[in-house]
Amino acid sequence: MTTTIRTAITDADYEAWRAVRIAVLPYERCPTLAELRELDRPGRLMVLAEVDGQVVGSGMADRSGDGEREALMPRVHPDFRRRGVGTALVRVLAEHAVAQGYDMAGASVDDEESRLFAERFGFREANREVEQVRQIGDEPWPAPPTEYTIVSVAERPELWAAAYHQVALPTFPDMDHPSALKVSAEEWEKEWINDPAAMFVAVAGDEAIGVAGLMLDSDRPERAEVAYTAVRREWRGKAVAATLKRTSMAWAADHGITEIYTWTQRGNDAMRRLNEHLGFTYGITSISLRAPLPLSFD
Repeated sequence: MTTTIRTAITDADYEAWRAVRIAVLPYERCPTLAELRELDRPGRLMVLAEVDGQVVGSGMADRSGDGEREALMPRVHPDFRRRGVGTALVRVLAEHAVAQGYDMAGASVDDEESRLFAERFGFREANREVEQVRQIGDEPWPAPPTEYTIVSVAERPELWAAAYHQVALPTFPDMDHPSALKVSAEEWEKEWINDPAAMFVAVAGDEAIGVAGLMLDSDRPERAEVAYTAVRREWRGKAVAATLKRTSMAWAADHGITEIYTWTQRGNDAMRRLNEHLGFTYGITSISLRAPLPLSFD
């Protein structure tokens, strides 16, 4: 068996990359081909693993959200594991990370087999996220609030940029990360929204005070991922987040979505409790891992 790792270049390569990602993580939304192309940037590496000419794995190496490490994402199709493909992918991705100047790598795993595989290379647990899932039925629209209004980004496109400055930047430090996320205005526009009609902003006067919505999944249109949900500190405790989420749930019901899901970090007890209050139940636990670079391949 001959394993070859090559860079994904063509649209067909990107679709093959997506096919592996969907097979390995069927419960997570996968970026579309157009989104992957739009997210291309210097330093980001996407690769395919082939065995005798057949694509059996894929991988990505890209800077983490806080910019302090390189995120390594090797994926091997379930039918081709335990054949050295994963190790070959990790080696290429880790070497790329070192060449980019990083001395720390990050990864995430959702099952015991993957955790044990990662620990072979020195990865250790750094954080956990839990999946929360909500079935969508007949969802009533919330009563219009009196102190603020809820509008979609489709209705007022300028609000998405305002939400970046007035909501996202002030609330990123509240997330349970060792270092605050570093998200540029361009990344906010490209990566944190994919349908303006499904994203909602709470507005008081001329100010954006909260944001919530859905990331739609063209591969599984009956499911959607809950997008970034945040409310400015001075407006917390006034049901802003709950109203935003109820709005997005009602929108989901009106558009044929039957299930929504979100990932909530360890330490974000307030959001977990809100989701529980709104009827979310618990699903998979995802473990975030860290390892010093270069990795050990002994």
